[in-house]
Amino acid sequence: MSTDAVADKAFSRSSAAKYDSLTLRQAGLVVAFTMLIGTPVAPFAEFGVFHKLILPGDIGQTATNILGHNKLFLTGIFFLIVNYVLDLVIAWGLYFLFAPVNGSVSLLAAWFRLVYIAIGLFSVLHLVTAFRLLNAPAYLTAFGPDQLHAQLMLLLSSFRSDYSIGLLLFALHLILVGYLIYRSGYIPKIIGILLVIDGLAWIVDSLHPYFFPSMHLDFLFVAYFGELILMLWLLARGWVLPDGCASAK
Repeated sequence: MSTDAVADKAFSRSSAAKYDSLTLRQAGLVVAFTMLIGTPVAPFAEFGVFHKLILPGDIGQTATNILGHNKLFLTGIFFLIVNYVLDLVIAWGLYFLFAPVNGSVSLLAAWFRLVYIAIGLFSVLHLVTAFRLLNAPAYLTAFGPDQLHAQLMLLLSSFRSDYSIGLLLFALHLILVGYLIYRSGYIPKIIGILLVIDGLAWIVDSLHPYFFPSMHLDFLFVAYFGELILMLWLLARGWVLPDGCASAK
């Protein structure tokens, strides 16, 4: 192969890589607007649906609530799925946003969030099974009310347990993203520090039921604003991020 042919081939690969990658500006804006769209989604599912319908310690009333508000329960499930789809886009955008800082760490952070999404989607299947259990008369005939309620309790408990495990991986993702922000030079270091604190708070909150269940952790809410601050900064300043190709180091 001639020298000119090799050079042309290398140029073609370089051009393809350029157009296959997001620029820093594009990646930042993808993350910002996806986070903005997703901001009300998970809170609505959690507080607008499941906190209203699922009553800890009263599985009988919980079953009655779900049966009486089937469409609301299904809406909560749908919003959870939408939340995880948006998380997938955010993980993709964050990878390109921080690949220039450290490609390997950025990829690891993305993988932590992807596994968190997979666990979250698996946990939603428990809610789908709970819905089917309550709405199929054959299950009531087969199990009887007591066993049916026991099955429902197990499914709802499994949903919460799986969700908590996923949050541990999400917390590690936040810590790595915080580190990348701190090292980036194009996003303020303080936002990276806040994200690390955010991740540590999620770890403490997830382990709370197992290691220190009697401790009150209401004060932790002040540590959960790292993502919100990152979103606001990207919405305000993402337009002036470098428009170069986000290639990994």
